[in-house]
Amino acid sequence: MTALAELQAREEARFAETHPRSRDLAARAAETLFEGVPMHWMRKWPGGFPVFVQEAKGARFVDVDGIEYVDFCLGDTGAMTGHGPDSTLRAMTEQAAKGITLMLPTEDALWVSGELTRRFGVSAWQFALTATDANRFSIRLARHLTRRSKIVVFNWCYHGTVDETFATLDEGVVGPRGGNLGPPVDPAQTTRVVEFNDVEGLERELRHGDVAVVLAEPALTNIGIVHPEPGFHDALRELTRQHGSLLAIDETHTICCGPGGYTGAHDLEPDIVTIGKPIAGGIPAAAYGFSEEVAGRLAGSIELEDVDVGGVGGTLAANALSLAAMRATLGDVLTEEAFARMIPLAERWTQGVETGIAEAGLAWHVTRLGCRAEYLFGPDRPRNGAEAHAAGNVELERYMHLYALNRGILLTPFHNMALMSPATTEVDVDVHTEVFREAALELSGA
Repeated sequence: MTALAELQAREEARFAETHPRSRDLAARAAETLFEGVPMHWMRKWPGGFPVFVQEAKGARFVDVDGIEYVDFCLGDTGAMTGHGPDSTLRAMTEQAAKGITLMLPTEDALWVSGELTRRFGVSAWQFALTATDANRFSIRLARHLTRRSKIVVFNWCYHGTVDETFATLDEGVVGPRGGNLGPPVDPAQTTRVVEFNDVEGLERELRHGDVAVVLAEPALTNIGIVHPEPGFHDALRELTRQHGSLLAIDETHTICCGPGGYTGAHDLEPDIVTIGKPIAGGIPAAAYGFSEEVAGRLAGSIELEDVDVGGVGGTLAANALSLAAMRATLGDVLTEEAFARMIPLAERWTQGVETGIAEAGLAWHVTRLGCRAEYLFGPDRPRNGAEAHAAGNVELERYMHLYALNRGILLTPFHNMALMSPATTEVDVDVHTEVFREAALELSGA
């Protein structure tokens, strides 16, 4: 057994010993839940079974065994506001007493759409329940508008569970990503895939003249943080306009860059903006907005008789409860003042990890995007998704995650990313710094 395997076995034994109630609940769950979890991907949590949560507030939660954790995962962005922000809770309580879902608009929709316009620049908004839906609906409308069939995504992107985005490049050929369950068609029929930061590759694929929309994260976030190189976004915008393709920017994770996400922080000019996860404080909600020019082209292009059967929208979309939660969250929680605290906390987290890496003499690095940061197990910063994927180390990821979990810290699972909330404190960050340092020194033998 390798040294890392021995350390992993030790941490798994410690986890099982200190989480008897979660272990018992996991055993019971196997009787009624498929593979013992309410969502299949929860099987992947390191430790053999997931922690069962009892309650959460702010940047901390307590599990059923009474253990308190500093939460840097924050529902993988869904709880970026912190758990149960007071303003959002009050708005939800008040609205629930007046009606949860009605299939009719409320005044909150006007306020939220106006605020999103102020933050992101695009001026015609619609609402959904998830960013997946926002992206799916945007793709449908882009195809409808352009009369083109294909989309472009960047290799190892993340846009929820949109079928067309589960594609990758294998020696330059588009195919399904590993683990793509039941793809309806060969992704090459629907999707062109380009490496992030590859301007020449992007131009080559757009030159075919069949791309309705380029759906892009402004920085990759789910395969490791990959920043755009200088000039990349200018080229992306110029090339999409030149070739008659729309540009959609998915801000669901990159809202970490500021109140207007990466778009607002870097003055991007997308045709479409999509966002979900944190904008309603954890209540299912999402939005997608069009530029004035695109909205003008769409207006009147859909027959009134078809608006309810066109594959866009849903019975619960734009429900009154979600809109009330969005108004409170955008108005009182994810504010300029909050980001002015959260981003320096991420800088502090990054500096702490850098110090730990250096002290342990490890060939790792740490990178940051707004109030989000993570460490990767290699010395070189990847410039695209393929490089980030190749640099991954599943065994180290699981070990470092479980080591932190056993010491009261929850990081984003499957790759060790940290997100700051308005409720996160310097003490929380410093706790992680010390735990990371201990783990790194033990691994290196320093």
